[in-house]
Amino acid sequence: QVTLVESGGGSVQVGGSLRLSCAVSGATGGAYCMGWFRQAPGQAREGVAAIAPGGPTYYAASVKGRFTISQNNADNTLFLHMNNLKPEDTGMYYCAASHYYGGPCYTGPVASDYVPAAWGQGTQVTVSS
Repeated sequence: QVTLVESGGGSVQVGGSLRLSCAVSGATGGAYCMGWFRQAPGQAREGVAAIAPGGPTYYAASVKGRFTISQNNADNTLFLHMNNLKPEDTGMYYCAASHYYGGPCYTGPVASDYVPAAWGQGTQVTVSS
């Protein structure tokens, strides 16, 4: 059973930076797309960044060039480095593990009943002008 615990959210001004971390445990015996999703009030949850087994990364158009997803395999930690933050980046950010069957990892909106292999508990990011 995969368990994910996020940390690193907070409040920042426009143009600032934050780094989110996700401690991953139990992700053995399978291949996963590891990703970051976010959800603003009243909006659908959306995948903003993902990393596939072997390292290929994928980004939503809204964050490409500003966000970087990475992982430290030595201590099983997933990161999301966020630069040049904008008010529209405000939301709850979730780490997720999705079963990997080949091809690119998905980024974009997901249905409200989408259930990956695991969700983290979420961490709030607030960007103010």
